[in-house]
Amino acid sequence: MPALGSQRRLLGSLNCTPPATLPFTLAPNRTGPQCLEVSIPDGLFLSLGLVSLVENVLVVAAIAKNRNLHSPMYYFICCLAVSDLLVSVSNVLETAVMLLLEAGVLATQAAVVQQLDNVIDVLICGSMVSSLCFLGAIAVDRYISIFYALRYHSVVTLPRAWRIIAAIWVASILTSLLFITYYNHKVILLCLVGLFIAMLALMAVLYVHMLARACQHARGIARLQKRQRPIHQGFGLKGAATLTILLGVFFLCWGPFFLHLSLIVLCPQHPTCGCIFKNFNLFLALIICNTIVDPLIYAFRSQELRKTLQEVLQCSW
Repeated sequence: MPALGSQRRLLGSLNCTPPATLPFTLAPNRTGPQCLEVSIPDGLFLSLGLVSLVENVLVVAAIAKNRNLHSPMYYFICCLAVSDLLVSVSNVLETAVMLLLEAGVLATQAAVVQQLDNVIDVLICGSMVSSLCFLGAIAVDRYISIFYALRYHSVVTLPRAWRIIAAIWVASILTSLLFITYYNHKVILLCLVGLFIAMLALMAVLYVHMLARACQHARGIARLQKRQRPIHQGFGLKGAATLTILLGVFFLCWGPFFLHLSLIVLCPQHPTCGCIFKNFNLFLALIICNTIVDPLIYAFRSQELRKTLQEVLQCSW
């Protein structure tokens, strides 16, 4: 839980660990430039977390209900929803406990609070890592479905998908435990930043290649119909817009948080970096916003899933 003013204790070693235990602790910005600090009310954290919670529960429920959605692609989407669900649940839980402690409603020993905080930190870190990995898995799955369409069902089998899912969850849990245990080692932060860069590069390369193939296919159809320019331009613009939204949302929501981690390693004492550190809460809010947007991009665009979701909302089980 937070120990330094308004800063939250997410991945507590970043903001609340005493200086004696963290060799690259953030220094106060006493003489640096004027800083723009965006204040994020606890009520906003709770609201965003609850919206994300409802959205992702609906995605999981729809996929569980409809047997037609029991395929590797939708299992990856379901796991992404579970990861985003854990991100929102852990943030809502942390915010609720913070408010109860500040109001004096929840009175407990410091050791108990510390253990609870460690559990929340492990949950948040693990869910963030798994969310990134499942975004990458979805990109790979779509790439295979386009470039190896005839072999897709033999390459992406259910047993293989389950092994990938299990490996991601195990790796996420181990990563979060390592982070909490060795938070004072810069290499741990660099590994997390490296994971973000790797996922961003993977998604960019795969989706750009898929867009190029789709445009090439559209040009071939246009030549046959002797209407090359209208079809190609319209399809290309639509595909480019979709790609920009997909990668732009990913970078906008996750980038600032991992920039924060990078600067802790690169310039922990610099006044300008200190200004960025002051907006840590904003970076967390952006990640929660991403858990709200993910279902809109990856799940709700499916007509089959939307139909099932409508049935779920009507309680027609």
